Amino acid sequence: MPFKKRRKSARRHGYQTAFRGAKERTRGSGNRGGKGMAGTGKRGDAKKTLILNLPEPYFGKSRTLRRGNVPKKLQVINLDDISKNHADSKEVKLKGYKILGEGTLSFKTIIHASAASFSAAEKIKKAGSELIIIQAEEKVSAPLKPVKKVAVKK
Repeated sequence: MPFKKRRKSARRHGYQTAFRGAKERTRGSGNRGGKGMAGTGKRGDAKKTLILNLPEPYFGKSRTLRRGNVPKKLQVINLDDISKNHADSKEVKLKGYKILGEGTLSFKTIIHASAASFSAAEKIKKAGSELIIIQAEEKVSAPLKPVKKVAVKK
């Protein structure tokens, strides 16, 4: 019958320190630095591998909080696209678009857009059309009140 060797760690169970040195090191979360992400600061060498494997950078300042208001990026549209797609329209509304001056405008119309290049504005004026720049909406400072839902009887 083969002899089964007893593991060294099993021999250590039952001792006050389990051969880990001082008794104070083995009690509570003091030796491991706390639960979860506790103890992962600048000098948290015991949990450094946890931090280094995170997908986003852990140390340093977050730029997203400090960059201020970022202007919304406008989509672009050429004058050729407007003349192809809106040939029969008397009024063209292009909120969120910037008009670029590539091509020509072949009909008279009123164009509402968020922005336009200088060359596009000249070509629109030359075609006898009118360009109206839409101003960005201001943010509401007061919170909106919730609307009550009313049940409709049929």
